[in-house]
Amino acid sequence: MKKTILNIAACVFAITSIMAQQTPAPKQSKSILIMNATAHLGNGEVIENSLIGFKDGKLSLVADATTSKLDQQAYDEIIEAAGKHVYPGFIACNATLGLVEIDAVRATDDEDEIGGMIPNIRSLIAYNAESQIVESMRPNGVLMAQITPRGGRISGTSSVVQLDAWNWEDAAIKVDDAIHLNWPNSFTRGRWWLGEDPGMKPNKKYPEDLDDVVSFINEAKAYLKGDQTPRNLPYEALSGLIDGTQKLYIHVDGEKEILDAINFSQENNIKIVIVGGRESYKVADMLAENNIPVLVGRPHSLPAGEDTNVKQPYKLAALLTEKGVLVSIDPSGSMERMNTRNLPFYAGTFAAYGLNKEQAIALLTLNAAKILGIDDLAGSLEIGKDATLFISEGDALDMRTNKLSQAFIQGRDISLESHQTELYHRYNSKINGK
Repeated sequence: MKKTILNIAACVFAITSIMAQQTPAPKQSKSILIMNATAHLGNGEVIENSLIGFKDGKLSLVADATTSKLDQQAYDEIIEAAGKHVYPGFIACNATLGLVEIDAVRATDDEDEIGGMIPNIRSLIAYNAESQIVESMRPNGVLMAQITPRGGRISGTSSVVQLDAWNWEDAAIKVDDAIHLNWPNSFTRGRWWLGEDPGMKPNKKYPEDLDDVVSFINEAKAYLKGDQTPRNLPYEALSGLIDGTQKLYIHVDGEKEILDAINFSQENNIKIVIVGGRESYKVADMLAENNIPVLVGRPHSLPAGEDTNVKQPYKLAALLTEKGVLVSIDPSGSMERMNTRNLPFYAGTFAAYGLNKEQAIALLTLNAAKILGIDDLAGSLEIGKDATLFISEGDALDMRTNKLSQAFIQGRDISLESHQTELYHRYNSKINGK
């Protein structure tokens, strides 16, 4: 009996060892200097032969090794990175990382809640810091993310986290940064299974759907100005939008809908970000004029319309950037959680269709940080910002050379192992007979 119990305990330990995430790295305890790497600062600048130093989780040195005098003894650890590249940690906007682990298991799915207007739903408290999917982001350089709810007309409130933490409290970088609204569509596709014409046709309910949003905002304004009894949590959750301390991320694609969203934001004095924006290039001048950023959809997708250039999704980031629009990338879509690790390669595709390489890097670094409102502590390699960065053996936007040797979050030397790397080592040893 005792032997049986021990065997069971061993099996449980083995299973949990395989399934558990890497233990988060401890707080930085010694100063670190990275020498001689090509540093991509995230703001468009490159230092070919760089010195990157950090202590107590903050960058303390960003300099050119060819022109700067350095006392190496001032640092406890020196990393020689000649021939390698250093980047700020990549940031995933509008992601559902940590909200769903296995799609087929309902108990692991916390990405949406019941209801149409639920801005009071907070994604942060449902965030699973021990997710194996979250763990798989880090080997590609994705070190931070905006965790965003889905569903409903107003989905809820997102928060920004770093991706090496014990729990959601430790992970949080910016709590309740924005509210997310799924804008109504002015067209609808017939539901063939109900005998409707399967083609596209005007949505007769579009004005009504839009009215529902406007009415909800107006009712929230009236509530917040009144005595607030009885208490209404959804209305209270909109206070940040109304006083300007929060942004509204509007998930919308069509030209007409984007124009309506801009007018809505101006009438209500609300700061907005366009998410998706497949036809945003048609109104790029207006977006730039009103300082409205866009999270463009994944480039590896079909064009928006039948008569749209087949390469339009590849060119979208460049078209908006040329007009002066602040752009980052929206990774949502099919199999979005596991595909979020491909963010660097989406940026690489945009670099092949109009952006230069440093502009493409900025999509995932400083641009993303500015849009999320965390550019005072992340998004670029600048003295005083968090030491959230990684070292790659080659171009991080190329899947052939994006090979991380080390990564740091707030100065902590994090693990780059994941379930996938464990399987790689396991089967590689079998193939090689070791």
